Formats: sequence, C-alpha cells, structure tokens
Amino acid sequence: MFFGTDYTLERRLARVERKLDLVLRHLGVQDDDPDLAEVRALVREGRTIQAVKVHREATGASLKEAKDAVDAIKAKLL
Repeated sequence: MFFGTDYTLERRLARVERKLDLVLRHLGVQDDDPDLAEVRALVREGRTIQAVKVHREATGASLKEAKDAVDAIKAKLL
C-alpha cells in the first residue's frame, strides 16, 4: 500500500500517536516518556512556552494540542 511522501507518512504517524495519547489520557494511563517528563519539569519552572515547544517536538502535536496538553499538566501540578 502506498501512502505518499515521507512527510505524509510522518503526518499520519503523528495523528495516530495523538489519538493514542488521547485514549491513554481518557483511560487515566500515564506514559512515562522522558520527553514528557521534561515538559512537566518545564511547567514546574514556569517555562510554559518552552514546555509547549518540547511537547510539540516529542509528540508531533499541533500548537493547540500541545498548549492544551501543557495547560492540563499545569492544572494537575497546581
């Protein structure tokens, strides 16, 4: 089966990963991804913009998705 360019495959994989993250979050399962640990550390330090950037790089999430995820992390830590 042919899906197109590498870019298309990367985008499709990023979408699948985001959906899996949503399922894990819905089930209350926490993924101990080292990159997400870094995101939590940045949130604790008050470095929200950097946390969003790291989250996007680690997950392939859109800006809105990453911002929402960081805001959720921030809410849990408060």
